[in-house]
Amino acid sequence: MSASARRSLFQRVFVDLARQMRWSFVPPLMVYFSYGVSGLTAIVGAFFVKDHLGLSAAFLAGLAFWAGLPWALKMPMGHLVDLFWRWKGLLIFVGAGLISASLGIMYALIAAPAAMAVIMPLGSWYVLSVLLAPAGFVVQDAVADAMSVEAVPVIDDQGNPLSEADSRALHTTMQTLGRFALIGGTVAVALLNIVMFSGTDALSVAEKAPIYARIYLIAQAIPILSVSGVVLAYLQRRAAGNDPRFDRPDEPPQINYWYFIGGAAFVAISLTVGLGGLPYGQELVFVGSMAVVVFLMTQLARALEPGQAKMLFGTAIIIFVYRAVPLPGPGYTWFAIDELGFDEQFLSILSLITSVLTLVGIILLRPLMASSTITRIVVLLSIASAVLSLPNIGLYYRVQDWTAPLTGGVVDARFIAIMDTAAESPLGQVAMIPMLAWIARNAPAHLKATFFAVMASFTNLALSASSLLTRHLNEIFLVTREVRDAGGRITVPADYGELGLLLITVAVVGVLAPLVAIVVVQASPLRTTD
Repeated sequence: MSASARRSLFQRVFVDLARQMRWSFVPPLMVYFSYGVSGLTAIVGAFFVKDHLGLSAAFLAGLAFWAGLPWALKMPMGHLVDLFWRWKGLLIFVGAGLISASLGIMYALIAAPAAMAVIMPLGSWYVLSVLLAPAGFVVQDAVADAMSVEAVPVIDDQGNPLSEADSRALHTTMQTLGRFALIGGTVAVALLNIVMFSGTDALSVAEKAPIYARIYLIAQAIPILSVSGVVLAYLQRRAAGNDPRFDRPDEPPQINYWYFIGGAAFVAISLTVGLGGLPYGQELVFVGSMAVVVFLMTQLARALEPGQAKMLFGTAIIIFVYRAVPLPGPGYTWFAIDELGFDEQFLSILSLITSVLTLVGIILLRPLMASSTITRIVVLLSIASAVLSLPNIGLYYRVQDWTAPLTGGVVDARFIAIMDTAAESPLGQVAMIPMLAWIARNAPAHLKATFFAVMASFTNLALSASSLLTRHLNEIFLVTREVRDAGGRITVPADYGELGLLLITVAVVGVLAPLVAIVVVQASPLRTTD
C-alpha cells in the first residue's frame, strides 16, 4: 500500500470520525456504555448456575427465550417515548430501578442463600432476576435510541440547515460511537473480571462466593451510570436554550392506540400461555408475539413511501433470519470448563479479547459498512461465522492433541480459543451499524423513537427465535454437566457425547439460513438495495 493510500485510509477511518464527534453525543453514549457494562455479571452468573443451581441446558435455553421477549415490547415503548419526548428521561429512572432490583436479588442469592430460600426457592429467585434485568434494559434502550437521534445537530455553526450528506455522516458516526460505547463497556467489564478472578482457580466453590457477591455489588454502578447520562442531557438542554434539536419542527405524532393494544395483547398472550401451562407454550407465545409485532410494523409502514415500506420489510426479514439462527447453548461453555480446563480468569481474558478487537473492528470496518449494502454484509458475516465455528468443533474433537505436540505445546486448546475469539470478535456488531444508520436517515422526524423500536422489536424477537431453536437442538442433542448433591454424590453425570453433532448442526444452519433468506427476499417485491 502506498503512503498516499495509507494516509487516505487513516483519514477515512480515524480523522473523519474524530471530526464528527459532538459533546451532545455523550449522554446517549453513557446509557449505551452502561448496557455494555451489564455483562459484568455474565461469567459470575454462569458459574453460579453451574455450581449451585441444578438447572438443565434446555431449561436455561428456555429461560433465555422468556428473558428475550421483553425486547419485543420496545415498539410500544418507542411510541411512548415519541409521545412524551420532553419527559423521556424519566423512563431511564424506571429502567434503572428494575436493573438494580435484579442485581440485588443475585447479590442476596450468593451472600445469603439460606435467608432467600425461606421466602422462595433459589431457582425461582434466579428466574425473577433474569426476567427483571431485560425489562429494565429495554426501557432504557428505547430512550437511548431517541437520545441518539436528538444528539445529532440539525444546523451548522452558522445556523444553516445541515446538508443531507452531512446529516447522514453524523448519524452514521453517532450509531458507530453507540456500538463503540456498548463494546467499550464490555472491555471495562473484562478487565475488572480478570482482576477479580485472579488466583481463584485454587479456591473452592464456597471460597469463591464472596468474590461473586462483590461483583454483583459493584454492578450496582450500572443503573447509576445510565441515570447520570440523563442528568447530563438535562444540563445540556438547559444550556442549549432554543436549540432546534430539542424542539421538533414537525407536529407532534398522533397517538396510535394500536401500539398499546398490541403491547397489551403481547402481555396477555404471554401470561395466558405461561400461567396456563399449555403444551408448546413458548412456541405459542412466539407465534402470538410475532403476529402482534408484524401488525404494528404495518401500522408504522403507512408513514413511509411504498418503496421505503417494502424495503423496510425486506431488510427486517434478512436481519431477522441472520439473528434467529440457533446457538450451541450453555453446553459448550460447560465442556470448556470441565474438559478443556477453562477457568473464570481465562474466560474473562477471552471476553476482553472479544471486546477490544470488536472496538478495533467496528472502527476499521466503518468505511466498508458505509459503502456496502446490508445484504452484502450479511452474506460476508454468515460465511465468516461458519468458517470461524470450525475451531470450536476442532477443540471438541481434540484437534489440540495433534497441534500441541507439533508446535512444542504452543498451539494448545487455549491458543486455539484465543485465535478463534480474535478473528470472530467484530462480526456480531458489524451487521447492526448499517441498519441503525439507515433507520436514523429514513425515519419520519416525528416518529424517530417509534421507527427505531420497530426494527429493534422485530430483530430482537429473532433472538427469542434463536433461543427457542437452541432449546430444541439441546433437547435433540442432549448435553449434561456433572451435578453433585450436598453430600458430594453425583446426581447427574456429565455427558458431552452429542456436543459435536450439536456444534456441526449449528454451524450449517448458521450459514445456510441467512443465505436462503437473502435469495428469497431479493427475488421478491421486498428487494432491498440499501
